[in-house]
Amino acid sequence: MIGIIGAMKEEVEEIVAAMTIEKEETKAKMLFRSGKLEGKDVVIVISGIGKVNAAACTQILADDFHVDCVVNTGIAGSLKNEINIADVVVSEDVMHHDMDTTIFGYALGEVPGLGTASFQADERLVKIAKESIEAATPEIGVYVGRVVSGDQFIASKDVKDKLVENFHGYCAEMEGASIAQTAFLNEIPFVIIRTISDKADDSASMDYPVFEKKASEQSVKFIKEFVKRV
Repeated sequence: MIGIIGAMKEEVEEIVAAMTIEKEETKAKMLFRSGKLEGKDVVIVISGIGKVNAAACTQILADDFHVDCVVNTGIAGSLKNEINIADVVVSEDVMHHDMDTTIFGYALGEVPGLGTASFQADERLVKIAKESIEAATPEIGVYVGRVVSGDQFIASKDVKDKLVENFHGYCAEMEGASIAQTAFLNEIPFVIIRTISDKADDSASMDYPVFEKKASEQSVKFIKEFVKRV
């Protein structure tokens, strides 16, 4: 079974509309819909915004649904000039940008005790995701690189510049690292797929609401193709 997570209703409602729902159940105030999409068994859920919600959601997918892999779809802010609004970033790896225990000798962003500063996405899923996006939406740019996450909407050029300097990220959002960390702990393959809704700078608060719906409509195309190919 494929687990599909979106933080907000707007990020998954088009995907839900495309699937055949066989069962619905609520756990931890999250609605899990399981059924078929492109002939495959899937469970799709709106986690809610932020890293705690995302981690709890992923653990439920592991414990109660025994998913074979997790894909997180949604929107993000670009951290690179060449990655424009409506382009898509597929995670090569994922890091927490708001974790800092450097005083104890850990790397910036590293969660103590895990032996890694970043969480590597599954290579096969990354390849399938990139190919699916290119096939379903050939008009947009696709980039494979680092996704960085924190409980903060990035809407400041100064903050953006620090994330680029410290983490060399391709995009910033608020759930991916917790999904990745929970998948890592449960040894479940994962990939994060993020459509760019803003440039994560001083214009972000204006661009985000304009492009949010467009990004969501775009995502259903490549998620259907992704599920078909997994």
